[in-house]
Amino acid sequence: MNFKHLIFEPAPISILTINRPQALNALNREVLGEFLEVLHEVRREPSIRVLIVTGAGDRAFVAGADVAAMAAMTAIEIREFISAGHEVMNSIEQLPLPVIAAVNGFALGGGLELALACDLIVASDRARFGQPEVNLGLISGFGGTQRLPHRIGQNRAREVILTGDMFDAKTAFQWGLVSQVVAPAELISVARSRAEKIVQKSAIAIRQAKAAIAAASIMTEEAGLRFEQEAFGVMFASSDRVEGTKAFVEKRTPVWQHR
Repeated sequence: MNFKHLIFEPAPISILTINRPQALNALNREVLGEFLEVLHEVRREPSIRVLIVTGAGDRAFVAGADVAAMAAMTAIEIREFISAGHEVMNSIEQLPLPVIAAVNGFALGGGLELALACDLIVASDRARFGQPEVNLGLISGFGGTQRLPHRIGQNRAREVILTGDMFDAKTAFQWGLVSQVVAPAELISVARSRAEKIVQKSAIAIRQAKAAIAAASIMTEEAGLRFEQEAFGVMFASSDRVEGTKAFVEKRTPVWQHR
């Protein structure tokens, strides 16, 4: 698959790079359209087990939506643009496989919202995060007002969104937004190491675990607990559960069938 603004490397551990370094990898309509094409391919291809998302260059993961392009849009066009952004973020969040954001610089506005749609965030110590839309007379448009409170809590999310201030990678780690902070040169290798650990597990178990975790943010606790029970039942009937428990008893590494 050849794209103008994305580099996609299909493999069990796939890497998707937003490649607009001259624009700090800002999201425009073309990028969002290409993103959806990649996500459709990832969903269709069972050999892809983990997706890593990062930005080209060393300055930005994604510095936000393309403000210059937005300024030239009509009200109808901006509504379509925002809808496309939500479709991308929702599609990432709903992928049945884990997605890791490797944040190598600015993750602002749509960039932070992109990272929030991922399952795990690994950050360079140069990373900077924020939802600065209020500085432009706007609000978060790709899901930030909804996903950020789930990740860092209502009070911190309010401060970030209402002030428009940036925060660094160390703060993001302290708040639980980022799972690990590393040197810039180590970012992709650390993200890949996380992915390799996941790839060693049963794909069906990872899929059910991700679905159950997602249920916690959209269901009542009672409904979420029922969902967990159902997901556990699906796993207990699987070939991988048989292999996993047998391997445990026999003190050997399981050979997963991913079904």
